[in-house]
Amino acid sequence: MNTTTTTTAPEPASEPLLSADEFMRLHGGETGVELFRGRVVRYPMPGGPHGYITGNATAMLHNFVREHKLGRVFSNDTFMKTRQKETTETLRGPDVAFVSFAKMSPGDIPEGPLPVAPELVIEVRSPSDRISQLSAKASEYLEAGVTVVVVLDPATESLAVYREDDFPIRMHNSDELTLPDVLPGFKVQVMKFFE
Repeated sequence: MNTTTTTTAPEPASEPLLSADEFMRLHGGETGVELFRGRVVRYPMPGGPHGYITGNATAMLHNFVREHKLGRVFSNDTFMKTRQKETTETLRGPDVAFVSFAKMSPGDIPEGPLPVAPELVIEVRSPSDRISQLSAKASEYLEAGVTVVVVLDPATESLAVYREDDFPIRMHNSDELTLPDVLPGFKVQVMKFFE
């Protein structure tokens, strides 16, 4: 009688889930990386247009916020917690974030993730991003306490504004973005982000 023994390869060991503290210790100085439900997620570098548009958004917000002494503008993947369950924490690195002095008083900026949810987050769509991913990420920010999320799309030179319990608002060209609930008096034509 001929018997054949089939051997299967062992299952690869899955990486252990990381807490936010462990992630910051191991990956806090890296770019293009986030923690999603305890797992490290790496993103391809988005390239020049993404960086240019992020810089425009940061400069516009920074100038307005500083002039009116409203708070701080963070960029370049400053981490914030969007999910705080002990074993499946999530740390996102928004492209641009605004935190008012009402939420985080003037003075030293603490190390690590932001200690509070920003009032405003701006994300710039990368070439590898799908619209459904960005919509889900905007919802995640809102659930974490962000008041307004703006997603800028370089491909269409348009943006979408997300608020809790509202449908997203699409804007483009000479449409004027205002944010009265987080930055009273701020206004900019959409096209200015992409010029």
